[in-house]
Amino acid sequence: MTKIESKKVNIAATPDQVSTFLTNTDNIQKLLPEGKYSDWKSDGQICSFKIQGAYTIGLRIKEVISNTNVIYESTEGSPFAFTLNTHISPKEAGSEAYLLCDAQLNPFLEMIVKGPLKNLFDYMADRCSTAI
Repeated sequence: MTKIESKKVNIAATPDQVSTFLTNTDNIQKLLPEGKYSDWKSDGQICSFKIQGAYTIGLRIKEVISNTNVIYESTEGSPFAFTLNTHISPKEAGSEAYLLCDAQLNPFLEMIVKGPLKNLFDYMADRCSTAI
């Protein structure tokens, strides 16, 4: 299992507000880099999009643990199985959050996608700090 962790970001919103935002998959689109994806679809519980020049990724809400974790899992059609766990902690002026991806990657695929996925998750974490 390959683990990819984003940087930690401060968010000027309560853990409850962050969790509420993240439990609607429509909001995932607000966290993605503009112009780097296409074919966006969402029904509030499941979303999918095509990464520019790559694969279609599907996310489904797997579990919500109080206001501390929102866990997504890959859907059928994703190029590999993974979970994406959003960790949320209360802070004095709001919240701190980061993303942790557990992906089932073979060594060759890991070498190719680990760097780009780390960059994507860092970008998404940064967007959390401004989109919520």
